[in-house]
Amino acid sequence: MPSRGQLVTMATVVVLAAGLGLTVRGLGSADEALASFDAASWVWSKGKGELARINGTSARVDTRADVARSRGHQMQVSQSDRFVLLRDVQSGAVASMDLTDLQLYWNQQTQPGIGVSVALHRDSAFITDAVQGKVQQVDAATLQPIGEALQFPPGINGGVFDGAGRLWVAAPSEGTVTAIEPGESGPARLRTDPVAAPSHDLAVTAMSEGIAVLDRTTNALVRVDDKGAGQPTTLPLGGPGELPERTEGDVIAVTVPDDRRVYTVDATGVHDVAVPASGGEIQPAIPYEGYLYVPEDDGTVHVFDQNGQPQDPIDIPQPGGDLELDVREDHLFINAPGSTTARVVDDQHTVRSVDKDTDQVVGGDPPPVKTPPAPPKQQKPKKPVAAKPGAPRSVRAAAGNAEVRVSWQAAPDNNAAITRYVVAGAGRTFQVGADQRSLLVDGLTNGETYKFQVHAVNRKGDGPARSSNAVVPTSDVPDPPAAPPVAEAKPDGTIAVTWPEANGQGRKIVRYAVTAVTEGVTSPIGESASASLTVPANQVEFGKQYAFTVVAINELGAGSKASAVSNSVVPFTVPGKPENAAAATVAGTAGAVTVTWTAPADNGRAITKYVVKAGGKETEATGTSVTLTGLGNGATVQAEVTAVNEAGAGPAATATARTVSAPTVTVTGVDPTFNTAKVAFSVNNGGGTTTCTLTVTGGKGSTGSCSSLNATGLKPSTAYTFTVTAKNAAGSKAGTMAKTTDALYGIATCINGDSGDQRTYCDRDVSGRNGNEIFKVTRQDDDQQAGWVKNGVRLQTYCKKSGEEVYAYVYNKNKRSTWWIQVNYEGKTYIPWAWLNLEGGDDLADLPTC
Repeated sequence: MPSRGQLVTMATVVVLAAGLGLTVRGLGSADEALASFDAASWVWSKGKGELARINGTSARVDTRADVARSRGHQMQVSQSDRFVLLRDVQSGAVASMDLTDLQLYWNQQTQPGIGVSVALHRDSAFITDAVQGKVQQVDAATLQPIGEALQFPPGINGGVFDGAGRLWVAAPSEGTVTAIEPGESGPARLRTDPVAAPSHDLAVTAMSEGIAVLDRTTNALVRVDDKGAGQPTTLPLGGPGELPERTEGDVIAVTVPDDRRVYTVDATGVHDVAVPASGGEIQPAIPYEGYLYVPEDDGTVHVFDQNGQPQDPIDIPQPGGDLELDVREDHLFINAPGSTTARVVDDQHTVRSVDKDTDQVVGGDPPPVKTPPAPPKQQKPKKPVAAKPGAPRSVRAAAGNAEVRVSWQAAPDNNAAITRYVVAGAGRTFQVGADQRSLLVDGLTNGETYKFQVHAVNRKGDGPARSSNAVVPTSDVPDPPAAPPVAEAKPDGTIAVTWPEANGQGRKIVRYAVTAVTEGVTSPIGESASASLTVPANQVEFGKQYAFTVVAINELGAGSKASAVSNSVVPFTVPGKPENAAAATVAGTAGAVTVTWTAPADNGRAITKYVVKAGGKETEATGTSVTLTGLGNGATVQAEVTAVNEAGAGPAATATARTVSAPTVTVTGVDPTFNTAKVAFSVNNGGGTTTCTLTVTGGKGSTGSCSSLNATGLKPSTAYTFTVTAKNAAGSKAGTMAKTTDALYGIATCINGDSGDQRTYCDRDVSGRNGNEIFKVTRQDDDQQAGWVKNGVRLQTYCKKSGEEVYAYVYNKNKRSTWWIQVNYEGKTYIPWAWLNLEGGDDLADLPTC
């Protein structure tokens, strides 16, 4: 069944086809729609296990396909306008997706690890096993083999298509590159060209026609196409150079990570730029539309214009691994497989951000839980001072029939990468690639004694030489082991290599020399007096494929030819310690903390789960976050996170957080009016999401801010107890304070009229009735009159009481009422409400009933 991302794209194809005036007759007719609509690139998201199609024009994801089986794995992606090939590096599984129906078929299995690659050009596809030297054409749709595989020496590299559809591979052991033409019945070698001396390190980048090859041993760069190799250009590199997999245009960029410098080679000559340090290691630079884009493993992409001037860098926080840069259809796509974002750069060098996890496509995920912000980049320590290399270790020579094989272990680089080794002897001098570390010297005379000296070279100069043992070439050589060695990777990171004992042809076999083969590298790994060798973990790179050959050496010091190559294995051990571990209080849940981390190095085997322990509890997770509950309230919890793979659990990362505790509240003051009060207080929320509520008997409280709340509907001159309750997931706590509301005052109001007696009615106390008279009862009884006040006198009020109706006529806006107000005048006496205007709006509801 198609995944949600596939369903989205199927609908997208129909819409796009209609917009382009195409007629879609089933999915099979829609293949050109994806090919012709805008620039697009398929990119991998490691954390979610998803393949996303980024539209370069809109800088948006218009398709997402779920590849759950590869979640958390490294993925190789090769794409054309018709197909997408995927290779899961951890499992070795290979899949093909036909863009006309968007179904993903896992129809091929390769050896896991780095060393096998997939390549796609239009409808032609290849799987290259660099370690075994095997290049197999496959059907792009079914992944089934087409014809016989082409066999090369073990340890090739390349396996990339040029723009003309030819696949190129380099054989460092021979110093050659070969162009391969795909065919209906199988692949064919078009041509093989020498580009370097044997045993030189080679790097390859595919061009629009042919390739560029960098001899990393001599720093010579040469273009090779269907006419052969051109004239090499020797570059002034200060360390081993690197090339991108593909180069668009005629500018070739050679990156020297050790020197933080990029050299560009074009028709105008050789130019270089220095890359400023930002805390990471730079990767191969990509030329694009006259600019240079130099990625760094900390998520920074340095940008330089055509004059080599730095521009604003591009930054992807927490990239989760190396960045992937790909120029497709006039756009540069920058993907961070370990992150949720990517970038698209157009031909005007405008940079736009892409959310690979966007939910604005049909079938998108629900809104994600908010995650903590990315921690700041950690600056790597400064590199120590570089010096000339030390002497090579274990320089050994083994004689053959008119030849000698010289091998050695790596020399200390003394903080500057070794660029090559120099071997001197038999009246000759040879240069050998830094990654090869062995040399076959032929044309020698049997019976003569030879000795060889080997020294390393880095950007600081030549290191000291170390001499081999003396050997005498002879025809009296042993046979190699009759069967290929058998290699087995152990969970402790070592590799056990075994082989059958060799036939010494009447001579005693005294030792065996074992050579390791990886992608583009053939180098000695150790010697053994018996037919087995354990390769230490510190001599191999986890996750990378290795195979082995064995040479038997007899008592005369004569060596056999190399055995056939062993099976490929991927060394592995337990994962590394999870990085950026952090624990946080879950504010809305009692007894809970959330633990987050970023994936560590898997060390050669896919991480199958994470185990999180805290507070005596244990849980498992497949992602990089988990919430632990039931840990108690107000508890300080230390969480431990370990990653688990086939080898077991790795070292634990720790983080500490405190669970939510019940809040505390302290009322700090009450600021009353006659009918309201503002209550101020402080709350310790215990780390939780806290709500605060004010209650007051006889009044109306409120809920809201946990610093102050208001009470309304209060009565003047009344004692109240104000209670503030703070509540969170762990409990609640209350604080109180008593306070009496302010008194309510009224203004005695009697304003004279405009004519006759009305003009003096309110001036003084006269016989008969007049305004502002105060009584001991709630009626106008002369015998009970307590007094009279002038207009504007302010009187404190207590309460209201029903009584005789009083009409204020024109003297107080025709106010008429049966309500009397108890006031503070000669004791507690009464004045008609008709003659008293209450402050604050003259609202009787502000007074209680007496």
